[in-house]
Amino acid sequence: QVQLVESGGGVVQAGDSLRLSCAVSGLSSVTMGWFRQYPGKEREFLASISGRGSSTHTGDSVNGRFFISRDNAKNTVYLQMNSLRPEDTAAYYCAASHGPLSGTPWDYNYWGQGTQVTVSS
Repeated sequence: QVQLVESGGGVVQAGDSLRLSCAVSGLSSVTMGWFRQYPGKEREFLASISGRGSSTHTGDSVNGRFFISRDNAKNTVYLQMNSLRPEDTAAYYCAASHGPLSGTPWDYNYWGQGTQVTVSS
């Protein structure tokens, strides 16, 4: 059974950093991605990483501030978020795909339950 569990969300101040984790079980070395979602909006692509971690792709809206990485020995994917802004307040989701790197939510086969990040000004 595939399970993705996000953690690391919380309330921070503008300018702070935060690292989200996604613990994966039932899968290994597949493409992973991070997305976020504002209430009433579509999920927004943030970053993806290949199964071995050799390739990454970051969305334009967070490029240079957010960084994806993975530790396959721990079966965990991370999203390092720096210089957080109030507009980064959202629910953050990790997802797994059997395909190549993608920024499209429907290319992902499995999703976590999400973790909330709130950035105060």
